[in-house]
Amino acid sequence: MSTETDKNSLADQDKKNNSKVYCTFCPSKMLNAGAARLVNIEFNLPYVQRKRDDEVDQKELLTDFWLVEDMYTFENIGVSQTVDNVKYLACADCERGPVGWHDLTTKKSYIALSRVKHE
Repeated sequence: MSTETDKNSLADQDKKNNSKVYCTFCPSKMLNAGAARLVNIEFNLPYVQRKRDDEVDQKELLTDFWLVEDMYTFENIGVSQTVDNVKYLACADCERGPVGWHDLTTKKSYIALSRVKHE
């Protein structure tokens, strides 16, 4: 997100998302309003699109995520194979991503605010 104000306007007083969360590439809805909690955690997420083929391991350090406590909370989400004890999350319809990750140790999922749209 561009500023602290923008990020906080997406959450209610309990830090829950106050709008629905959608894929940025298609109309697929990932989360209903009130389904996730805003958290600040650092994670290196692979880029949605690589700049060149030789940048296979290029990642972006992100810090603002929607925390989803239970995978069954999602309306639509795609899940990758396991990579280093995490599964990357993508749009279930257009398969673009990753938009976040699922931690196999804690069983919690995280969706990057900057990789989804809010309506």
